[in-house]
Amino acid sequence: MPPSTDAAFRTPAKGSNRRRRWRPPGDCGFGPTKAVSKEVERIDQFFYTYACPAVALPTLLSRLRACRSASHALQCHALLLTSGHLAASPLRLSNLLLLALASVPGAATLADAVFARLPEPVAHDPFPWNTAIRLHAPARPRAALLYFARMRRCGVRPDAYTFPAVLKACGCAPGCRAGLLVHAEAVRRGLGADLFTVNALISFYCRILDCRSGRKVFDEAGGISRDLVSWNSMVAGYVGCGEMWPAQELFDEMPQRDAFSWGALIDGYGKQGGAGVDRARELFDQMPERDLVCWNSMLDGYARHGRMDEARSLFEEMPERNVISWSIVIDGHVRCGEAKEALEHFQSMLRCGVRPDRVAAVGAVCACAQLGALEQGRWLHSYLEKKKVLSDVVVQTALIDMYMKCGRLDLAMLIFESMAERSVVTWNVMIVGLGTHGYGLDAVMLFHRMEAERVAVDDLSLLAILTACTHAGLVSEGLEIFHRMKKDFGIDPKIEHYGALVDLLGRAGRLDQARHAIETMPMEPTPELWGSLLAACRSHSCVELAELSVEHLANLGADDSGVYVLLSNIYADEGMWGDVLRIRKLMSDEGMRKDIGRSVIEVGGEIHEFVNGGIEFCHFCGGWVGGLTMKSIMKYHGILWSSSSIELTFDETVSTLTSSTPMALISLDVFLVDIDQLNIDVISCWLT
Repeated sequence: MPPSTDAAFRTPAKGSNRRRRWRPPGDCGFGPTKAVSKEVERIDQFFYTYACPAVALPTLLSRLRACRSASHALQCHALLLTSGHLAASPLRLSNLLLLALASVPGAATLADAVFARLPEPVAHDPFPWNTAIRLHAPARPRAALLYFARMRRCGVRPDAYTFPAVLKACGCAPGCRAGLLVHAEAVRRGLGADLFTVNALISFYCRILDCRSGRKVFDEAGGISRDLVSWNSMVAGYVGCGEMWPAQELFDEMPQRDAFSWGALIDGYGKQGGAGVDRARELFDQMPERDLVCWNSMLDGYARHGRMDEARSLFEEMPERNVISWSIVIDGHVRCGEAKEALEHFQSMLRCGVRPDRVAAVGAVCACAQLGALEQGRWLHSYLEKKKVLSDVVVQTALIDMYMKCGRLDLAMLIFESMAERSVVTWNVMIVGLGTHGYGLDAVMLFHRMEAERVAVDDLSLLAILTACTHAGLVSEGLEIFHRMKKDFGIDPKIEHYGALVDLLGRAGRLDQARHAIETMPMEPTPELWGSLLAACRSHSCVELAELSVEHLANLGADDSGVYVLLSNIYADEGMWGDVLRIRKLMSDEGMRKDIGRSVIEVGGEIHEFVNGGIEFCHFCGGWVGGLTMKSIMKYHGILWSSSSIELTFDETVSTLTSSTPMALISLDVFLVDIDQLNIDVISCWLT
């Protein structure tokens, strides 16, 4: 078993390096991994495949400099072995090979294999160790720290290029405090004031949110050991910690600034929202020269806080755009509920020849989910699969969510079962989707499968399964899971979990238990809990508890029009017309109005939205109509109401509307239906 990271930095006993016999780097304390051994076998195979002793050294050097892939680097190493040049000049060529690997994506395992075969003179030089540490630092920080530990155990002296790479690895490793030991080691070796080490120390301390120590290193470095990178690192560190006031002060003191200096401050103010975005725009307008990063930072500041009009205006002003620019705008529209605009920008991005990244793809899929645009979503699914973007877990999860919201559980399950890797969010989306469509038992079974596969259940997972039990009426299963939260999962129920519990009990008619849960919960009840109980009171005709719920809602300042409309409906159901008139008069005196219902349908690949009482063009009657409901039109034509399917006959043309949420059809105002379109998916409605 490899030694712990902290223990590996302990200083060896005096003179121990003289008594230690040299061993290959792959055997310094522990043997090579299976992946490294596999790469060594591949190198041996290439040794026999590419046995070309006549290859000239200049040719090999040019191939090393042009190395752009792991397989190409493997061939170069094989040629170095077979040609004999590696034995003749091991230090130079090994360093060149490792340097080439540093620019090759995904070549960390191959670098381990190459490193394991280094001859003894090369292994005592710090350059290959530094290159290996730098190669592993971003993606495999703990492997980089183990390389540093092995380097010291083998008696190789770190130089000025070692500590910046090691400190970068310390900053990338979550929860790693080994950087403090590295700092002490750098000072002990007289490199504490080195410019590159100082910059790396500032970045490390700021990355672990210790700006105070970073500022101490910055101040102690003085003017000699500080450059523009030092200033930028400290400013960016303050911004990363959310300390904008000291960041602004340091920015004002900077002897010189570049685009990164301005961009860091703009990004920090942009994330604050409100007046911070306005301050970011002031700095943006003051910039002497703007690069694309600064444009994107300002654009993100607007989009992040819902100021899409200003974001669109800035987007149109941009002299150039990249995929990040498009992704910011698409994601901003989705966050603001402007799904149609998001899809329009996505299509414009494709027309401009920009290949979407993960953020743009997820934004477009979420826009389809918001609109319920199934056909556009399926086209997008096919496009992403063709462009090799579909392998990303986040994109696949977004597609599952889209298919669930469009009622295609079969396609969602197909993607879920085909995924090589699933995150906890993927499981949560599946559970929510199954529960929403009434498949509560399947949701419970999937939750138990999630437990069996040892997926870390979080609070959202528990909220999802409680909601699924609510939709399916699985009271006993929901209560069992709620009572297991603290005992089996170590999660304290939050207000959202109590809300799901109240909804579960209320829908099942256990109103007294629901009220008891609200009154005995360890935190203050929110209006949503009393509102859920009020809705249950209408379903089960409990006037007294409904009045109590409205009283609590009024005390919480949540007595809006919806609350009084619901109470009025409860009175009407019980025939208490005097109380109905009293509530209506109260609403009129207070100036309360009920929100207008809206509906969205997809016809022939186009999205149509209309409101209750609005005026829309009716393809059936060939004119403009308004104030009509679907039920009234059906009654006029003598058509019986059905909760699942409606047949309409006009001029011997039959159209069938199939709804994934049947009862929501009541709220549709007019028929926006193409005569030639036989099957129309009703996407989403708000009941009026």
